[in-house]
Order: sequence, then C-alpha cells, then structure tokens
Amino acid sequence: MEFCKKCGSVILGKKCVSCGHECEEEVKLETSQMMEKKKEIACVTEGEHEINPIVDFPCPKCKNPQSYFWTKQTRAGDEAETRFYKCVKCKHTWRIYR
Repeated sequence: MEFCKKCGSVILGKKCVSCGHECEEEVKLETSQMMEKKKEIACVTEGEHEINPIVDFPCPKCKNPQSYFWTKQTRAGDEAETRFYKCVKCKHTWRIYR
C-alpha cells in the first residue's frame, strides 16, 4: 500500500484519494493469504443423541421412572432457575419452577 508524499493519504492507481496529487507511476495493491483447511466440527442434531443426565424422576404422562434433566435461567437473575425434564420412554417434556 502506498501513501501520498504530500498529505499522507492512500494512493489508488496514480492518484491520491484526498488531495488528488498524481504519482509518477501507478501503484498496484497486491494481497495474498494462506488459507488453512478447516477442521471438521461434530454436530449433534436433535433426537440423535441425548446428552443430558438421566435421573430417577417419574414421567407424569406414562409413569416411566426415568427422565432426562437440565436447567435453564428463564426468569430474572435473582430468581431460581427452571428445571426441565424429558421422559426417556415417551419423550414427554415438562418443567418445574422452584
């Protein structure tokens, strides 16, 4: 990248972009960059694998004794988080506020 000797701005082609001063020779901008091959990222799609822990909490729909469990902050930060459960058998999902 070349700069104007008069005002210090960038020169495009043969002309300064700010003051219009012309250079003796045309300036050519060249850039190159080596690109690295991206690593593959493993993605878990919905329903493919359950990654939540299994707890002994009965499903209110089918009465199965085990459920997946996770928590999420759904209200203000000074209030308790919400617990979510999902039945291992019938996939029914419900929540419990504390």
